[in-house]
Amino acid sequence: MGERIFIVCGEESGDLHGSSLMAALKALSPTIEFTGMGGERMRKLGLIGPDSREVSVVGAIEVIGKLPRIWNTFKTLKAMLAAGRFDCVVLIDFPDFNLKLAKEAKRLGVPVIYYISPQVWAWRKGRVKTIASLVDKMLVVFPFEVPIYKKAGVEVEYVGHPLLDVVDSGIDKAASRKSLGLPAKSTVVALLPGSRTGEIERLLPSMLKAGALIAKGLENKPSFVMPAAMSIDDGLLDRFLKDAPIEVKVFRNSMHAALRAADAAIVASGTATLETALVGAPMVIIYRMAPVSYAIAKALVGVKDVGLPNIVAGKRIVAELIQSEATPERIAEETLAILKDDARRASIEAAYDGVRKSLGGKGAAERAAKAVLAAIRA
Repeated sequence: MGERIFIVCGEESGDLHGSSLMAALKALSPTIEFTGMGGERMRKLGLIGPDSREVSVVGAIEVIGKLPRIWNTFKTLKAMLAAGRFDCVVLIDFPDFNLKLAKEAKRLGVPVIYYISPQVWAWRKGRVKTIASLVDKMLVVFPFEVPIYKKAGVEVEYVGHPLLDVVDSGIDKAASRKSLGLPAKSTVVALLPGSRTGEIERLLPSMLKAGALIAKGLENKPSFVMPAAMSIDDGLLDRFLKDAPIEVKVFRNSMHAALRAADAAIVASGTATLETALVGAPMVIIYRMAPVSYAIAKALVGVKDVGLPNIVAGKRIVAELIQSEATPERIAEETLAILKDDARRASIEAAYDGVRKSLGGKGAAERAAKAVLAAIRA
């Protein structure tokens, strides 16, 4: 009988990183078993438990509508954790939910390992104290996170960023366009409106209107592509795309090819911005949430920039259009500036090299898996 791990994520990016970790753990310990919550990727690898799409939401106000479902899912996981005999709990980001689950694990005496740290360096820094009281080991993906947790007395290990294992920055643009059926010489703009329903509803209409303005600002007709997140249903996208002012080609499981094919990308703030930077597509970062949620977030945020590439770089290397700035006009203006200014594109691409170098080498998932097994077997 192999190890039994209770692993939990709550969103698309967590599912990506969780599946990489699960695959690495299986390679090291083939009989290992997984219970908990995850998305399609993790479930395909044998995870037993609720689908993370049931609880994925952003914003203090937006979460209210999903509270009954979130609470029921939490109770289900709590019961599963109590009923099983697990070697450890592995929590992936999603802090508001996962730290409550960590409290239950602590009460049951199950060791807690946290992979992909809550962004305590960006907002709600006081959570470090909570983490210190509940988490046995932090596996962090940014080098600047190590001293934060060491200072708080948390055992911490830097494993590097798992996106370096799944993003191929050397993928060929011409080959990508051919594989996606895109014109070899046209201007291609990628639209990434997020992985949650609320993000699609708030951001996609502005992206589509911006697309029409971008088309007007170019001499030749551009192509628009959308590498849609696996967590988003076709019906939701069709609602916005059927009467859109531009034609958009939607692709599944082709995010990196679509980004490499693109001359510019418009990307919802989140993990996708880091993926975009690693692939090398010049981008504009946008985001919008309910006004009250934004007011709360702004009061708690401790960094100037919200885009991960800008935070990792330590300076603003790509434009951010947040809340009232995320208008079709401003989005189009910033995107056209990328498309028409060779020097601006070159500057962004050069800054991306620095981001890649600061995230360590490949093998993060394997290093994280070895750390998990070492903690279990100690």
